[in-house]
Amino acid sequence: MKNYLNINDVNNLDDLVNEAIAAKKAPFSNKELGQNKVLGMLFFNPSLRTRLSTQKAAINLGMDVMVINFRSDSWTLEFEDGTIMNAGKSEHIKEAAQVISQYCDIIAIRAFALLDNKEQDYAEQVLSGFQKYASVPIVNMESATAHPLQGLTDVMTIKEHNRKPKPKVVLTWAPHLKPLPHAVANSFINYGSTIDCDFILTCPKGYELDIATNNNITVSHDQEEAFKNADFVYAKSWASNSEYGSLTLPEKEWEVTAKKMNLTSNGKFMHCLPVRRNVVVADEVLDSEHSIVIEQANNRTYAAQAVLQSILEDIKA
Repeated sequence: MKNYLNINDVNNLDDLVNEAIAAKKAPFSNKELGQNKVLGMLFFNPSLRTRLSTQKAAINLGMDVMVINFRSDSWTLEFEDGTIMNAGKSEHIKEAAQVISQYCDIIAIRAFALLDNKEQDYAEQVLSGFQKYASVPIVNMESATAHPLQGLTDVMTIKEHNRKPKPKVVLTWAPHLKPLPHAVANSFINYGSTIDCDFILTCPKGYELDIATNNNITVSHDQEEAFKNADFVYAKSWASNSEYGSLTLPEKEWEVTAKKMNLTSNGKFMHCLPVRRNVVVADEVLDSEHSIVIEQANNRTYAAQAVLQSILEDIKA
């Protein structure tokens, strides 16, 4: 694997999932692969699971890790070409990406959507800037429109818990206090639609995602109907698509409750975390035996490890 920006960089998803499961069973079996290699982790936004799990994955592979927070630790970057830099931004991506490439063997980047302009967000300015000017592989730790490490984790978690030839998988929109990016939901649809399952997206009108249309995903505006006989329910909040960047319906009625989960086929509850209790999902669901969010979070390490291992193997070759 040359880079890991989105699902298009994966040659065989099933093989990558199996490598993640194998890493979970024997996390130090390839420790020599990353010796004398450095992972540079660049954060333009906050992180807990992504930062720790990716760093742990790199350590499991024998890599050294350098972390920089662009919100506080570095110069502010300019991404536009031809800009007269006489204002607040101190360094251009052209120099920054090339310099960081001299220090690191792999660069991992986390940069969220601004939710001001859909066209600009979907142009992936930060990620594409580093891809253009860096000379080493790039890993997407969540960009404006995708979170492929989470998507890989989610498919891995479903595979571990699935007991049916063709499970029913439901991605449901959930309420929140503020509008959130489409990245996690986009990646769950992209990755989930590749497995043999009955996949349904349920959300209020106006919150349908373009990626669902592109993948011919069934969309329902009736959450309870969608939950019926589901084997996996994945809850996630995201901003409106029709009124991009806004949160027009912070409606309590879309919260995932025990009553709704009782409509499922003893369905497993999933969420990428962090999660707002009793807003997105009720305590009675999150703390139940059907909730697999903690194991899902643990799997983040081994998904990242499979990705880094694949890139390191390509570098070594």
